[in-house]
Amino acid sequence: MSIDTVGPAGALARIAAIQSRFTVVAPTSTSSAASTSAAAGTSSATTTSGSAPASFDQVLGTVLDQAKALQSQGVQSFPTTSTSGDVGARAVEAGKKYLGVPYVWGGTDPAKGLDCSGLVQRAFADVGVRLPRVAADQARMGTAVPSLDQAQPGDLLAFGSPVDHIGIYVGDHKMLVAPRAGQDVKIQDVYKTPTAIRRIAAPAEQSFTTSAAASAASSATGVSTRGVASDVPAQFRSLFASAAQRYDVPVALLTSVAKAESGFNPSAVSHAGAIGLMQIMPATARGLGVDPRNPAQAIDGAARLLASHLDRFGSTSLALAAYNAGPGAVQRYGGVPPYRETQQYVQKVIGYMGGAA
Repeated sequence: MSIDTVGPAGALARIAAIQSRFTVVAPTSTSSAASTSAAAGTSSATTTSGSAPASFDQVLGTVLDQAKALQSQGVQSFPTTSTSGDVGARAVEAGKKYLGVPYVWGGTDPAKGLDCSGLVQRAFADVGVRLPRVAADQARMGTAVPSLDQAQPGDLLAFGSPVDHIGIYVGDHKMLVAPRAGQDVKIQDVYKTPTAIRRIAAPAEQSFTTSAAASAASSATGVSTRGVASDVPAQFRSLFASAAQRYDVPVALLTSVAKAESGFNPSAVSHAGAIGLMQIMPATARGLGVDPRNPAQAIDGAARLLASHLDRFGSTSLALAAYNAGPGAVQRYGGVPPYRETQQYVQKVIGYMGGAA
């Protein structure tokens, strides 16, 4: 079994097993062989035939070298019970500082107001954990908790399908939340069954994973295309991955917009005059300073546009509605406008995102 198939607890168990088999002795000249073996991505309990047994220190060094190599290929964070509980409890205490802050749609500044996902993002940032901006993306972080009965303080409670509201569980079937316009950040009962419960790990908790397919899909510039859906044309994959990373936009959102807008056709022109892969209107393209017919520029411009909508409205659904109908329409109606085209568009893109996740 390789390191990439086990988490931190598994790695510690393997180290303990190795320790039980070897005597800790001073390093010998065989340490270079162990290092060479680690660099090649292999691990061995002994050196070459006829040599002295490897010490525990040497084997441990090999394990750690392997882990570092895997980390350089891509790392995902997953919680363990004890430290996840610690970071969750600290996030709850951090969040309580914002009790009484008024709800402001799209709010991320406690001095002005917070919305539900703004509160969650701020509370976890205060304890050193970086989360995405919007509720739907926050509800994909960490690991799933099966039921509210198994929830711990600090777990995220998400509501709606697609997710449109989120809070932080504080225990005793209560949650810390920025409820809605006209109310302040408060602790209230969990009023209905969450559609998702997620447990967030501390930054230091890491499980090393690697994927040959993801590594092979990395572009020549070194941009990882991990997470890009398989139906995205190969020539655009690194462009989407790079723009998503640059503007902190979910890559599934960016590629799903392109799929819904043009079917990944950089030559597409709509009846309304929208142009290119991301179907950007000429006036919008001028404001963004991009050529909508150029895939790289179009993807970059669309990523910036979506990032601004996410920051302003704090919701994937509303960001998509703003992309389709304009932010003014979303602001005017206080939600997804009652336009059939826009409502169908939002559902289509979210459906594509589900397929890409």
